Amino acid sequence: MQHAQLTLISHPLCPFVQRAAIVLLEKNVPFERIDVDLAAKPDWFLALSPMGKVPLLKVERPGRADAILFESMAICEYLNETQGGVSLYSNDALCRAQQRAWAEFGVAALADAWQFLNAKSLAIADSKKAAFRDKLQRLEGSLDQAPYFAGAAFGMVDAVFAPVFRYFDLLSPAVSEPIFEDLPGVSAWRVSLANRPSVIAAVRVDYAERFQLHLVKQQAILSSSVR
Repeated sequence: MQHAQLTLISHPLCPFVQRAAIVLLEKNVPFERIDVDLAAKPDWFLALSPMGKVPLLKVERPGRADAILFESMAICEYLNETQGGVSLYSNDALCRAQQRAWAEFGVAALADAWQFLNAKSLAIADSKKAAFRDKLQRLEGSLDQAPYFAGAAFGMVDAVFAPVFRYFDLLSPAVSEPIFEDLPGVSAWRVSLANRPSVIAAVRVDYAERFQLHLVKQQAILSSSVR
């Protein structure tokens, strides 16, 4: 079976793009990646993206117009269903539904983490750090296997949380370690994800430098804490 040619339209820092990239890499699917400047969105991108956001996945179809997918989970679901290899969801319907629910939970966790990282005041940073840690504590109670969320097999929930945990791998231990303190399951999961080849390859080699520059531009109080 010949796979359609795939192009991932992305931004170097977008965590939602990373989800799609991780799934593509897990599925061992060749793809082209095109970064866009979201501060000066090109006309061709705006013509393709209904919401003006990344990621987009362009699916080339011989003899037909290219198909454009938007929204990261829709892209990830499509890739999981159409590409070879092991499914990133359980074969059991109940477990599969639970995994989708935890993937949605990852959106809320990402929001808290992002607001913590970009906070311009200590009050906001402390508030969002507490909210994020609360979500980690809820995750801790749901992790009873290793090394990944559902056990031995890497899955969609892992693809969702890997970009979230990546931020804290970039911060100095003095900042990141207290957030994960007394959470052995989540901490071990975070390490497993950081070492996964697809997670490593989902970002550019200059990701840390780009992220620090972003925090400096945002005047975030954590801008000097990136290693």
